[in-house]
Amino acid sequence: MTDETTLPLYLRGRFAPVPEEHTATDLTVRGSLPPELDGRYLRNGPNPLPGEDEGHWFTGPGMLHGIRLRGGRAEWYRNRWVRTRELEGHPFVREDFTIDLAATPANTHVIRHADTVLALCEVGLPYWVTPELETVGPYDFGGRLRTAMTAHPKEDPVTGELHLFGTGFAPPYLTYHRVTAEGALLDSRPIEVPGPTMMHDFAITERHIVWMDLPVVFEPALAGRGGMPYRWDEAYGARLGVMSRTPGSTDVRWYEIDPCYVFHVGNAYEDTQGRIVLDAVRYDPAEFQRSWSDIGGPTGPSSLAPDHSRTPAALHRWLLDPATGRVTESQLDDRAAEFPTHNESLTGRPHRYLYTVSNDGIAKHDLTHGTGSTHETPGSRYAGEAVFVPAADGTGEDEGWLLTLVSDDDGEAGELLVLDAAELSVQAVVELPHPVPAGFHGSWLPDVHRDASPRRH
Repeated sequence: MTDETTLPLYLRGRFAPVPEEHTATDLTVRGSLPPELDGRYLRNGPNPLPGEDEGHWFTGPGMLHGIRLRGGRAEWYRNRWVRTRELEGHPFVREDFTIDLAATPANTHVIRHADTVLALCEVGLPYWVTPELETVGPYDFGGRLRTAMTAHPKEDPVTGELHLFGTGFAPPYLTYHRVTAEGALLDSRPIEVPGPTMMHDFAITERHIVWMDLPVVFEPALAGRGGMPYRWDEAYGARLGVMSRTPGSTDVRWYEIDPCYVFHVGNAYEDTQGRIVLDAVRYDPAEFQRSWSDIGGPTGPSSLAPDHSRTPAALHRWLLDPATGRVTESQLDDRAAEFPTHNESLTGRPHRYLYTVSNDGIAKHDLTHGTGSTHETPGSRYAGEAVFVPAADGTGEDEGWLLTLVSDDDGEAGELLVLDAAELSVQAVVELPHPVPAGFHGSWLPDVHRDASPRRH
């Protein structure tokens, strides 16, 4: 038997993969589920096959976890691997050194756009899945998507358009795409950047796209050795870019910033002075290296100079002023943070609240008053990303609920935690029959679309 303590972090405790797929019905609910929570909560994350080690937390094959809520009941829980070409044994790099964009883990996010549910991973094509978590196949928007697709597309709440990008290991290193509200990809534009980096997220405002060109770069020498072939390269530089959303635009105004890395954006918007406001979780160089080593072992970046101090990743704000060409940076909160979320009806517009995962639970950040609060998860239980679901008749930005999957370091069964987003009080807990590994990102799919069939575009 393998000694648990010899396993890497991403294969033990709350990260430990589950060996089987399950279906359970009529789940036990503690508390009271709001009746208007009528739909499915889906979450994605890596889950290696039994006995396998992919060398990095980010690279295990994707597994979807889903809970069906209706009428104050939790009708079912399911977990399913995404049946990708990679899971079937096809290599990402073919023998002729071309890339198979469908041979990816599809393990990072799951969204619905234009009635089509997509499992996402930034190195390849999305995978079309059903609301019951069965895999249909790779999805390329009718042949129009010829690059990888980010795991963090942004849907404009006013226009319904989906904005996304793809990165590449060879030029073009960055390509912007725009998808209509009806699901048709109609705009693809190469954006000039110096080289291939691990650009994981970006932001939109009402009139702009915000790029993050940061110093975690693709390293060919690490490819094929297991894990993730990226390293910290401070010489690459760090900058934020602002591009107009005007159709056809490719001009980017770049703002140099202090070296850092950002996995996840909270939100961005244009303020009354015309500045771009970007809120995101910032890693300083030393904290990025420590975190990267924890989740990936020897393929992490090389050691930094000893004068680099390390502070926990935390919420920061950048103000980009087009009138002066200057950028200012400030820390919004001193708590360790990740997986920032917000009320997505305000994506690209001014927001007051962000929600993050802290070391001890779910944190709520009031950015207007500079205050915050935390819902703590007890003992060995750890909450994942909190997805905001607005109340149907709510008028306030924080009127609604937060849905998060709770994983246990001791191997106990998982939970779906439902919090009142205004108070961070427990509304309900759905008891799941099996452990749920810590994962990445998810979405609430309200049942207003349940009778619509996915369409290919």
